[in-house]
Amino acid sequence: MGQHVSGSTRLLFLFGVFSFGAVAIGALVCAMSGVPAGLWSRNLVAWLVGAIGAGFLARTTGSTPFWIILLLSPIALAASFLGRDLEGVHRWISAGPMTLNVALLVLPMTVVAMARVARTSLRPWLVAFLCLGLLTLQPDASQATSFGLVMMVLAWSQFSSAKVKGVVTLAALGLIVAACLRPDPLKPVPEVEGIIKMASAISPLLAGLTLAMSAGVAVAPILGAPPEVRKAGGALAVLFGVWMIAPFFGAFPVPLVGVGLSPVLGAWLGVGMLAACSPASTVS
Repeated sequence: MGQHVSGSTRLLFLFGVFSFGAVAIGALVCAMSGVPAGLWSRNLVAWLVGAIGAGFLARTTGSTPFWIILLLSPIALAASFLGRDLEGVHRWISAGPMTLNVALLVLPMTVVAMARVARTSLRPWLVAFLCLGLLTLQPDASQATSFGLVMMVLAWSQFSSAKVKGVVTLAALGLIVAACLRPDPLKPVPEVEGIIKMASAISPLLAGLTLAMSAGVAVAPILGAPPEVRKAGGALAVLFGVWMIAPFFGAFPVPLVGVGLSPVLGAWLGVGMLAACSPASTVS
């Protein structure tokens, strides 16, 4: 009977510890602040579902799943324009009784797929710019910024031509600036965008633990990934890092800690795809 000897188990375990800490602390803050259990308990369920999904994704092999993710990503982002908008903002799709933020759900997988297949083809870059353009149109400044920065990091690490690096950087920066300049009329929700402030009102220690768990989530893709896939891990860490930092610069969701299914599921699925990149050997 074979068993996999790779960094995937370490990656999943490390991310699982930090992500569960973030979700659990967020649930505790919400419970102590009077937020209905029907809202914050969903994050705990999403964490479990995401962990199971990541486990299945980690077992995938070959490059086909990564190409499928790349092709589906702009389709999913475009689908957000088919549903109802909120004051002119298009970021969500409805799945039965749930409303999901598309970018938070698909971008972690998209980033890993980009890092995996963009080394051998220019087509993924066309898909990436299409995704970035859709994020600008939604508009979603935090997700456009995080994804655009990942594109720049990957361009500088994968292309040898300074001209190509410059073109990608300038184009991505232009779309990021356009997204940030577009008006966002939505008002912040305390348990979504203001969860760190809620934690601080309860206890500075609780707020500190919240920040520590969030930082752990951001660095887990680097710390847990084996050297062979460190580039993809770094790209995912950049995405998560901007996710965590963005709420300090605007009314943006605090992922995993704040109420919201999409970042919990999306982060787990991205880590599952990263684990699938890990070279595994099978020993009898």
